[in-house]
Amino acid sequence: MSQYDDVWLVIPAYNEGQVIAEVVEGARKTFPNIVVVDDGSTDDSAAHIATTGAHLVRHPVNLGQGAALQTGLKYAIAQPGSRYFATFDADGQHQTKDVETMVGVLRRDEADVVLGSRFIEQNGQVPWIKQVVLRTAAAVSPTARKLKLTDAHNGLRVLSRKAAEQLNITMNGMAHASELVGFLAGSDLRVTEVPVDILYTEYSRSKGQSLINGVNIIFDISLRERGRR
Repeated sequence: MSQYDDVWLVIPAYNEGQVIAEVVEGARKTFPNIVVVDDGSTDDSAAHIATTGAHLVRHPVNLGQGAALQTGLKYAIAQPGSRYFATFDADGQHQTKDVETMVGVLRRDEADVVLGSRFIEQNGQVPWIKQVVLRTAAAVSPTARKLKLTDAHNGLRVLSRKAAEQLNITMNGMAHASELVGFLAGSDLRVTEVPVDILYTEYSRSKGQSLINGVNIIFDISLRERGRR
């Protein structure tokens, strides 16, 4: 038995065959329950995932990270005894020690959703241009400002069952992060941020979304939010 038997890590993966087994095996040392959604990978990701002991769910075609997260959350919610749900990247950027801290906040009933922030504590790991774009994303988003977020697009999050059951991600691509923040801002859920350390390896940098794409997401969400007024 593990003290984290009620926690499920949800990992979306697309063509992560180089590192996915290492990432999952490392995470399972702390969190035994992991579901990896292979989002239509064209490499050998699924074969590597199958060796790790994680639950494997496959999309026949690539639908995008938002869709993979929704599939993984739906799967995890259906598992007996599941209470907390962490979204966790497949490229090795996230650390289980941060998930442990975030789960602790939920166990103490201090929040319903805990979001990781790269900017509450400055550790110098975030490239400066990325910092500018991410801080701008938080500053220009009305929903992020409403929640007083410092980091609106961090993929490391932990949700209570109450929050996970209410969430319905409809944006299949990377814009799902802004959609999630919008959902939280319009809900009665208690949301807090905690500082996290992101590991920017050479591999994760090569897999990360472009800064231009990040700006496009900001623009798209801004238009959607204005359209609702």
